[in-house]
Amino acid sequence: MSNKSSLYRKEPTWFCNRLKSRLNIPANATSWIYEAGSITQRLRDYYGSSVRVQVLNNQWQRAFISESRLLKTHPEKYTLTREVLLYADDTPLVLARTIIPERTISSAQQNLSHLGNRPLGEVIFSYPQLERLALEIAQVPCNSWKPSVQHLTQANQPIWGRRTIYAIHHHPLLVSEFFLPEVLNH
Repeated sequence: MSNKSSLYRKEPTWFCNRLKSRLNIPANATSWIYEAGSITQRLRDYYGSSVRVQVLNNQWQRAFISESRLLKTHPEKYTLTREVLLYADDTPLVLARTIIPERTISSAQQNLSHLGNRPLGEVIFSYPQLERLALEIAQVPCNSWKPSVQHLTQANQPIWGRRTIYAIHHHPLLVSEFFLPEVLNH
C-alpha cells in the first residue's frame, strides 16, 4: 500500500495525450479530460454554489517517481501534496491530487500552501501567466483506490482521469483530476 497518496493503493498508469490514446475514451469523459478551463468553474456553472471541496490530505511528502520526473524534482525531495474531493449536494464529482514543489509555492504571489477548502482552480486560473505544459490520461480500475476512497465515492467502475502540468511564472505544479460517474452524466 502506498503512503504517498491517500487516494490510491498504487499509482495509476498514465498515457501521453496522443490521438491513438484518445480513441478509447468515452464521449462523456472526453469533454472533461480536454476541458481547457477550470474544472471547478465548469462544476459551478452546472451545480451552482453547492460545489464544495473536502480536503482529504494536505501535507509535505515525497511524490511518486513519475510525478517527480514530470516536475523535474529529485524523488527524495518533499513536495506539497493536496488531495481533495469536489462534491455538490453530498454527491461526489471529482477527486483531485495536486503536487506543488517548494520553488513553485515560493514564486506564486498567493500562498498555494494554505488553500484550506478553497478550490485550487479558483486560485491558479486567476494567474495571467498560467501555462498548460502537458496532459496525460488514465483509466483507473476500482481496485487501485484505497478502501476509504471507494467508500467515499461509491465508484464501482473504472474512473477516467487526466494529469496536467501547469506552470506559474515558469514554475511547475501537477494536477491530477479523476471524473466520478455522476459528473460524467452532465
